[in-house]
Amino acid sequence: MSSAKAKMREKKMRNQPASVQYPSCSQVENGGRGEHHRVSEGGQSDALPSSKRQRTPSDRSGWVRGHQKDGGGYAREMPKYITGGAFARARAAEVNAMLKAVTKTTGSSQVFASLPRHMRRRAMSHNTKRLPRRLRDLANRMREKSLQAGPKKKKEPAKGKSRKARRRHGNLLLEFNRRQRKNIWLETHIWHAKRFHMVKKWGYCLGERPTDKCYRPCYRAMSSHCLLQDLSYYCCIELKGEEDKLLAALSQLTCKEAGPTFAAAVSLSGGRQGSVTVYRAGQYPSQPLGPVSYLWRPRTPGETHRQLWIWAHPTLKQDLLPELQSVCRCSEAVAPPVEPEVSNPEADHVTVEERKPGNKGKPGAKRKRSNKDAGEPPPKKIVGDGTRLPSTPVTWKSSSTGIVINDLTMEILRYRLIGPQSHSVLAETLEAATVCDGSMKEQEHLLWWPQHCKDQSNMDLLQQQTDVFNLLKGVCSTGELPPGTVLGLTVDDPRLTLPKRKVKAVPSVNQSQEADEEKRSELKLRGVPQACWDSLLWERSVRDNVTDNKISEKELNRMRSELLVPGSRLSPTPPQGRVPILLVHQPGKQVGDELNSWGAGWDLLLPKGWGMAFWIPLVYRGVRVAGLHMTLKHSQNKAAPHFPHDYPDCPAGARFQEEQEAELLDRFKRRPPAKRANYIKHGCLAPFRCRWQQLAEEWELLMREEGAEGKGDEQSAAKTEVVTEEVASQQNTAPTYRPSCFNILRNRRSLRLLSGWCRPTTSKGQRPCRGAAEAPPLTPAAVTSFRSAHRMSLVWVRLTLLSKGKPEPHAMVCAPTAEDLKLFGKKQSSSGPQEPPHKDHIKCRIKSKKKSSKEAATSLPPSDVREVSDITPASLPNPSKDPHSSSDLVLGVWPDPLPSVTSHCSRVTLGWVTQGDFSLSVGCGEALGFVSVSGLLDTLLKQPVEHRGKLLLRNPSSLHYRWVKLNIDV
Repeated sequence: MSSAKAKMREKKMRNQPASVQYPSCSQVENGGRGEHHRVSEGGQSDALPSSKRQRTPSDRSGWVRGHQKDGGGYAREMPKYITGGAFARARAAEVNAMLKAVTKTTGSSQVFASLPRHMRRRAMSHNTKRLPRRLRDLANRMREKSLQAGPKKKKEPAKGKSRKARRRHGNLLLEFNRRQRKNIWLETHIWHAKRFHMVKKWGYCLGERPTDKCYRPCYRAMSSHCLLQDLSYYCCIELKGEEDKLLAALSQLTCKEAGPTFAAAVSLSGGRQGSVTVYRAGQYPSQPLGPVSYLWRPRTPGETHRQLWIWAHPTLKQDLLPELQSVCRCSEAVAPPVEPEVSNPEADHVTVEERKPGNKGKPGAKRKRSNKDAGEPPPKKIVGDGTRLPSTPVTWKSSSTGIVINDLTMEILRYRLIGPQSHSVLAETLEAATVCDGSMKEQEHLLWWPQHCKDQSNMDLLQQQTDVFNLLKGVCSTGELPPGTVLGLTVDDPRLTLPKRKVKAVPSVNQSQEADEEKRSELKLRGVPQACWDSLLWERSVRDNVTDNKISEKELNRMRSELLVPGSRLSPTPPQGRVPILLVHQPGKQVGDELNSWGAGWDLLLPKGWGMAFWIPLVYRGVRVAGLHMTLKHSQNKAAPHFPHDYPDCPAGARFQEEQEAELLDRFKRRPPAKRANYIKHGCLAPFRCRWQQLAEEWELLMREEGAEGKGDEQSAAKTEVVTEEVASQQNTAPTYRPSCFNILRNRRSLRLLSGWCRPTTSKGQRPCRGAAEAPPLTPAAVTSFRSAHRMSLVWVRLTLLSKGKPEPHAMVCAPTAEDLKLFGKKQSSSGPQEPPHKDHIKCRIKSKKKSSKEAATSLPPSDVREVSDITPASLPNPSKDPHSSSDLVLGVWPDPLPSVTSHCSRVTLGWVTQGDFSLSVGCGEALGFVSVSGLLDTLLKQPVEHRGKLLLRNPSSLHYRWVKLNIDV
């Protein structure tokens, strides 16, 4: 019997009573076997032998539906007589089933539900006279029964607060504190949430990009005016101790070969901010942690005790803090002080009065909060990293070295202003603090500023800092100042000078005088004087005092309403309105010979709690606000690696690559299969993640094989085969979180040498760089020595397209062949060669599996059809022989383990692109990425001098190669 007939019989038997039985498929009342029955008096039939019955040509086996032409189809004769009782008992079940189906009502048990649908009316549910007369009595009885039962007691849902109650200030803050327990909010979060697309990253809720179109306006702001960013999510770690012991401990994390360290003379004095790449203790050049910026507090005469701030990315903090505790031997955690509960006698008195039975509230009066809800959190906004438990230690000290480590995360805010007019925005927003008069009120002795004004030396220092700050108003561009300059200052509350409408800050060059021009030239040449480096922001007591005594918006508005002239400035300035700050100059592009100092700006460091008080005045000066997306573009235009995107040898970079691969693969799977790019046919092995480890290992093997062939040494060839087997076995095993064996070349001297060999030119490749003539000649001996010193190394490169095109992330950087260079020499306007399409073996294998499963389903007997539908490709025979037989295969993507990444395409792969886009600063496509040092040297050695540094670039979803010029900026 076919599967269709089996399904039909199964459907017919689905809702029948147990007493109703139909003949089976293989035996229809035993008619298929030639037996005919005789019903006895008991209702049972006796089978006669098949020999006593004459066979007819119309006898058929099995169940046959409908009337047959030859009158046959059922091999069973009608009985001659039946017993009434037995027949009635056999039909009783069928009659009961029929009566049940007739009297059964639909979903509801109402009387009108038993009527046909065309006779039902909505009014019948509440007016029984609408029913037919035969059903009115039943409906009335059911109604009386329901009234006697009474209404059902339903569980009343918890009544939520009204919107007016939810929007009260205290309730709003309680709700905001609850929502930021998992992901910390910055102080500007609500402002950003109304205007930005928010993302949850690194334990924070950050703005990624504005909701309006902003790419070109943000670039124009960075190039001509000012761009504002909130970098308060960066973590600050404070170190205190003797200078010699601090330098001895920190020297284990850095190396002079990679650039200036913590002991650089320029930054050690406290006048400049420094940056350095930190490694694990004694592991240079391998196992880097990531880049950090640091700032020393200026020396105090006669003291050797120093203070250091280290700023790190939040993904780097979990690796950096344990390493600092290890090298500084700070394993003793200091418990945070417990704040004593101060009782308020006035509040207690009011509570006692309210508890009296005779004391009733007046009608219409506001109800005050009582102490019955004392267990609830206080309605105070969390300032700083309030998500940490009160018992969580943030301070560690060492009894042997005397070094103390403090975690100042979210204790100091950091705003970054990028652009040539950043200093003009700061000059119009901030005003130096005014001196307090001699008269002091009762509560002013608790404030820090009146006490600070009593010392004349402090006032003299404030005057010097004010004069230097006023000189910034006449500077044409922020890039003219020395990089990393630090200026300490105390300013008035910027809310007091908030303009009525937004204005665009411009430099006031026309107001400069000849006397100020000499001071301004000295400021550009030597930077800020040493006396103006320090700031009271370094003192924790001053920061806490400023945060606790900040003027609220309500009090500030009340003071403004009492002014005689609306809109004028408050005079005198309230004593709580002085804030210590630090201005740190951020250098722009410092590598290469193009766009020097592009993207320079200032960093504004503030105490916590004052975020919105400074943010709104800055916005009112015409700045453009950006998010995380423009931070990446800013680094890309400066040709600088961005953390953690461009640090694949760091733990944070490896974690970022895994998250990015999962996100891109999930986005790829959400597209329909017909709309996806087939990366296998395009010859792209790593469309979502760059396999740096495999690239470095394969190039190391290739160089060893060339050395073995050149020397004819059999032992070296045998070693190469052993290493090849080891690499293959490592690729077949499951991925583990072992430290990467490759490393990024950061040796300054080696980078200069390699940059000279690549003949760095301008972005259009027209004129050579000045440093190209100073590099030694590129010879095989020099390449061999350089390669032996930097094995398994990658180098950061900048690639500029020589024709049209837009590079994309994870694009392949390949070496051109000799024929490609000849064609390029004849016609330099050529776009580039083409990659021949590859064959998709994975797709063919999946199709063959599906075809084999269908064949297996058709070859099995009908009784096993249901089992065939459960067969999966993984359950087919011999799945272990096929390494790609797992059920997580994705069409168009190579599964692990990957084949050779260097020789998979027609052009040898040297590396990949991590950042790529059309650069508005250069006017053509630019890409940033890493290439293998061994592969680059091998390519440069084979290229002619006139084409040295020319490579090919191909996007993952394209077969077209583009000519690019390679630059190594140092």
